[in-house]
Amino acid sequence: MPENLTRRQFIKALGLTGAGVTLASAAPALAAVSGDTRPGDVPYRYWWVKNVDQPTTEIDWAQMKRYSEWRTTRGSLKEYRGAEKDASYLNLQKENLLKFETEQRPGYTTKDFALKEAVGSGRPPFLFMGPQTASTPEERGVPRYEGSPEENARIVRVALRHMGAGTVGFVHLEPETTRKLVYDQEPSPGKKSNVFENIDIGYEDDQKRVIPEKAKYAIVFSVQMSQETMRYGPTQLGSLTTTLTYTRMWLILTQLHEFLRSMGYQSFGTSAVNGLGIYPAFAVLAGLGEMSRLNRVITPEYGPNARFTVLLTDLPLAPTKPIDFGVMRFCRDCKTCAEFCPSGALSMDRDPSWEVKGPWNNPGHKAYFEDSVKCRNYWNTCGTNCGICFAVCPYAANDEASLHNIVKGTIATTPLLNSLLVSADRQAFPATMGEPMKDPESWWRNENLAECGIDSRAGGRNI
Repeated sequence: MPENLTRRQFIKALGLTGAGVTLASAAPALAAVSGDTRPGDVPYRYWWVKNVDQPTTEIDWAQMKRYSEWRTTRGSLKEYRGAEKDASYLNLQKENLLKFETEQRPGYTTKDFALKEAVGSGRPPFLFMGPQTASTPEERGVPRYEGSPEENARIVRVALRHMGAGTVGFVHLEPETTRKLVYDQEPSPGKKSNVFENIDIGYEDDQKRVIPEKAKYAIVFSVQMSQETMRYGPTQLGSLTTTLTYTRMWLILTQLHEFLRSMGYQSFGTSAVNGLGIYPAFAVLAGLGEMSRLNRVITPEYGPNARFTVLLTDLPLAPTKPIDFGVMRFCRDCKTCAEFCPSGALSMDRDPSWEVKGPWNNPGHKAYFEDSVKCRNYWNTCGTNCGICFAVCPYAANDEASLHNIVKGTIATTPLLNSLLVSADRQAFPATMGEPMKDPESWWRNENLAECGIDSRAGGRNI
């Protein structure tokens, strides 16, 4: 077995050769170091990631309307499942968390709870226009920074990578299309409206948050989650992966606000968790990943293990294109996440649909819509945000070995082998319904963990 090749990767390779497919068939693709056709100042990606003019998720912009965030299960769960059932589930969660910690169940021990509490501390406050403490060029007595949209995009990308972001893309806001992804109203209990007006300086009052029409550039960035720690879900140990990622993401978002201000530009962001817009949709249009059966974004660099956020600005930025690396085609045959979902919330249909599952879904695009109420019910049962669907996804794997890239390239270009690759993946990395993929106690014995549990080199190749 080649050095640094995992058992999972090796078995996938055997699956390829067993099907009578040789690795030589990938040679033409490997010969092209990158399939990227973007300008040279944009970081190259794997050769199997292709830029496309339209995202692999079909969108009907005429049908799509601006959505109010409070209609998601984050804001309206009590309405969707009824007051009595809602109270029952919340009480069940409280009882189970106490029971699991009292029993010192692996993944729910006192040290697991303590670490989750710790990594959620230190988050900066949500401010629509940022802290506004950085000095502006005017205050320093100099002109504001001026550059071409391409230069500006490169500078923002470099700054965000240094701040700790993963991948970065840009979307141009158009009233009849992409601007519809900005929420009409923010989360409960405020429910303030996000309004675009033809003004020079943005502001907020008791009723609304006002964004200037000229702030038509969306900066979209990812923050990598730990692939390793996600495999310990649905416990507190697995759940703290998301908590830590959000803490890091909101700090980066605050720093980005101040960076733009200090260059002489305005920025407008979330005022609550996930409160500005539909971040997965922005990520897809910016070319950070594809939608999937998870009804979440899968990226070439991190698989599903990433979180996204968006900041609007009046700094001119060159938009990036959507990408296609075979995810939506692969999901038609895979179904692993849906089969291992303890709540049965994910779609088992072979093809995505225009038909939503409930008012927590936003119509106007073709997707694998999920039953979010079932998902949330299970969250209350296990006491965490679960994450099993993220952990079992075949894309949630270390991709350092070149052979693994050949497998992903095969997925992207040869859909006929999808079922074979799914079977090989399950043999190499078996999972049990509702159980962590790894023993949580083993995590605490590893003193050689990567910083924040992530590979910080990912997403920045050939910069």
